[in-house]
Amino acid sequence: MRTLASIIALSGTLALATAGAAQQSPALPYKAHAVKSADGVTLAVQEWGNPTGREILFIHGFSQASLSWSRQVQGELAKEFRMVTFDLRGHGGSDKPLVPEAYRETRRWADDIDAIMKQVGLRRPVLVGWSYGGRVMNDYLAHYGDSAIAGLNYVAATSTAKPGALGIGGKLTPPMTSEDLATNIEGTKKFLVACFKIQPSAEDMATALAFNMLVPAKVRAFMGGRPADYDAVLAKIKVPVLVTQGREDLLVRVPMSEHTLSVVKHAKGAFYDGIGHAPFYEATDRYNADLAAFVRSVPR
Repeated sequence: MRTLASIIALSGTLALATAGAAQQSPALPYKAHAVKSADGVTLAVQEWGNPTGREILFIHGFSQASLSWSRQVQGELAKEFRMVTFDLRGHGGSDKPLVPEAYRETRRWADDIDAIMKQVGLRRPVLVGWSYGGRVMNDYLAHYGDSAIAGLNYVAATSTAKPGALGIGGKLTPPMTSEDLATNIEGTKKFLVACFKIQPSAEDMATALAFNMLVPAKVRAFMGGRPADYDAVLAKIKVPVLVTQGREDLLVRVPMSEHTLSVVKHAKGAFYDGIGHAPFYEATDRYNADLAAFVRSVPR
């Protein structure tokens, strides 16, 4: 039988070993924030780069995650800009309420952006919205206007439901809402392939499939079907706007970005030949250069 002294000594040894293991854990390349939105949903938020630089808030698309922006936040941009990513409600490491109103009420999305900006301390950031992320930006503008932001970058971003603007997403997403796991995975794989003209490496595609599968089937279903008439919102934008679009995009067609440009009269367009739905991944160098130039150009 062990003596009390030996048990105490063993406990101390285990404590030191545990502490040593904790000290050896790799440091995260970002500062993590847990942001509480107005309805109580906690959002997983990550802060990257130069803490004193111009600020950029990245908003990913349907079924994606903050990891979508890895080629921005872990590259050269980090030397100059303070960048914030996050997982949309229902996605990644954020809370996933399983009630439809959590995703169908525009105010919820708007409040998420407002909560992040205030709780992380962003001062007039440039908002970057990819695909469905454009809807989230427009939801924010509908409820808060653009007085607290410096600019907007719509990246293959939804601004209307007019015929010809949307691509094949409507055909690809139904299997992604299936409660049958095999059907869901197969549908998600096809959706991811459609996201790129220039396909990712096998490793990057595996990572993308992993974080896409964190989104519950019910959440994907709840996100579909809400109106996408944002013309009145777009017409009121006063801050600088950059519209980025791949010409080979299968999910959001070129007419979508052309529509945004037609309503936001002062917006500038950047169209990428031979590029699909993810120009920030497929043409990283050009996109990062375009984004950096845009952020530098907007008034503080």
